[in-house]
Amino acid sequence: MTQWGSCSLGEQGYSPIEILRYFYGESIYINTADQISGIPISWPGYELTLGSSGDKVRHVQEQLDTIATVYSAIPRIDQDGIYGPGTQAAVSAFQSIFGLPQTGVIDFATWNKISHIYVGITRIAELN
Repeated sequence: MTQWGSCSLGEQGYSPIEILRYFYGESIYINTADQISGIPISWPGYELTLGSSGDKVRHVQEQLDTIATVYSAIPRIDQDGIYGPGTQAAVSAFQSIFGLPQTGVIDFATWNKISHIYVGITRIAELN
């Protein structure tokens, strides 16, 4: 919106909400939340494989288990932060369903697809 003058409005002390209302009117609806949850975490920069452990594994396990509640061909898994045979089986099933190479390894493409499907299932991207 800088091409329309929002930068100068900010320099005049307008808040972001006031700038939006300046351009879109007083009837604009602003949705707020006390707490935001379910925000996808960025790709860790390395593949997650059998034997991997930690917060990134736990994060993807949580997402996969949520996806498994809708896609019953994906086995439900423990969210323990350890990439064991159960997680590997869930990843392979996920990859099969969503047209990815069935490696059982969470590479960049698999990580992003899991995040994409998770956002769709949990509807965290929608404003109501």
